[in-house]
Amino acid sequence: MGCDSQQSDMQVDVIISGCGPVGALTGNLLGLMGVKTLLLERDTAPHGEPRAFSCDDEGLRIYQATGLLELLQKDMRETRFAEYVGGSGKRFAEIHTGEADFGFGHTPLWFFHQPLLEGALRDGLRRFPHVELRTGVAFESADQRPDGVTVRYREVASGEERTVRARYLLACDGARSAVRKSLGIPMSGKAYGEPWLAVSGTIDGEAPDICRFVCDPKRPAFVATGAVNQLRWEFMMLPGETREELEKPETIGKLIAPYIDPKRVHIERAQVYTFHCLSAARWREGNIFLLGDAAHTMPPFMGQGLVSGLRDAANLAWKLKRVIHGQAPATLLDTYEAERRPHVAEVQKLCVRVGHLFLARNPVLAAARDALMRTLQRIPSVRDFIQGFKFKQPPLHENGFYFGGKGTYFIQPRVRLESGEEVLLDDALGNDFTVMCRWDAPQAELTAARELAESLGGRLVTFRPEAAKSEASAVVDVTGKLTEWFSRQAADVVVLRPDRFVFGAVKAARLPELREALGV
Repeated sequence: MGCDSQQSDMQVDVIISGCGPVGALTGNLLGLMGVKTLLLERDTAPHGEPRAFSCDDEGLRIYQATGLLELLQKDMRETRFAEYVGGSGKRFAEIHTGEADFGFGHTPLWFFHQPLLEGALRDGLRRFPHVELRTGVAFESADQRPDGVTVRYREVASGEERTVRARYLLACDGARSAVRKSLGIPMSGKAYGEPWLAVSGTIDGEAPDICRFVCDPKRPAFVATGAVNQLRWEFMMLPGETREELEKPETIGKLIAPYIDPKRVHIERAQVYTFHCLSAARWREGNIFLLGDAAHTMPPFMGQGLVSGLRDAANLAWKLKRVIHGQAPATLLDTYEAERRPHVAEVQKLCVRVGHLFLARNPVLAAARDALMRTLQRIPSVRDFIQGFKFKQPPLHENGFYFGGKGTYFIQPRVRLESGEEVLLDDALGNDFTVMCRWDAPQAELTAARELAESLGGRLVTFRPEAAKSEASAVVDVTGKLTEWFSRQAADVVVLRPDRFVFGAVKAARLPELREALGV
């Protein structure tokens, strides 16, 4: 890129420290929004080990927003059934994830291979001439002033230090975040004392279709068939065992033997780790923001660690874009932590509760748990609650940048375009604000809605029922779910934020109030 002086004078809108899944996703979102972005990453290639493993329907919807979902999904595996078994091997609970439908366009449990996911997201950055990824560099320090941040980083190979300036710095550099540590922001919460052995391997021949939580008080474990013919195991380390002993090939072979012939497995990773449930004291320091594991970590029992980071990125990216492009005041950025922190805290609590169910070590208590769970599920509503995965924390913001109350996640049914093609709704909305109303709304209402969409830099989308015939431009509500949603909300017009949360849903008469709340 040239000499140091050129580096020092270089201006970008956003610097992202870390190009794991959260950093790479954030770079893609900002790239789509026309934000000049520089990503700094120590590793020269995507992470070679499959650490993160699972994704839910919200995560897939966020990937969909990058335009890369089809590419990413070809290397994913949908899991349609998960089970919890006790020490006897007998099932005491099951989740029919393939039948669960939260209305967001995707089923809620998918497994992926992190190296492939990271590689595809990094490749996606190449679509944007205003986005650059520099690898083999390490963050050193950040100097803040009211108008921006100067980041000093080091070329790992040469040791040469350089600087770059930006309006904002995003720390997507993981649980041991160098950015967070440089700011002196502490993490608080709970570190769980029981280390776990994580094992990943590819299988010779066809892999078994399995997703099982083994709630055995003798040794809790988890096993699942992942993407690209992989299996993933997690085994709790028992008192008296050592990391060195557990990570030996012969020990691993004995542990996985109940699930598959060890001779069929090529182990790719076997590593002992300890999980934590932590949150940073604050997620923002001036023009620096923490995302993903840099801001919060959680137990793995609901597969929500990475997804929570994806939600952070989806929440913050469009707000940065609007502030940088002069479309919103800088105070909009205050809503990032206000919206995300309470939801993360609720997800963390759920993960801990599920962990307590999973980790019972007392044989008597574990047997009582198994019996109680089987008994409770004789009650249809309880069985539906568990099998339908309805204990999963819904995407909801208690407060923030919303009109008149909480922020809820909008549905994503299939719709038919004028071309006759059927797509998921988001593919018809674009990446900015959307104003939606019925196709047959009064002309004055349509005009006001269109003017509102234009003032937001977004688009107006009208919809009509399958049975209605019209020459007017409108997407067809082939499932009837949009019509049902509007009727249930008693709304004429809805404004969707770029992250697909509902800013407001109102009767036409309240459009002026809605517009005032939007500040346009």
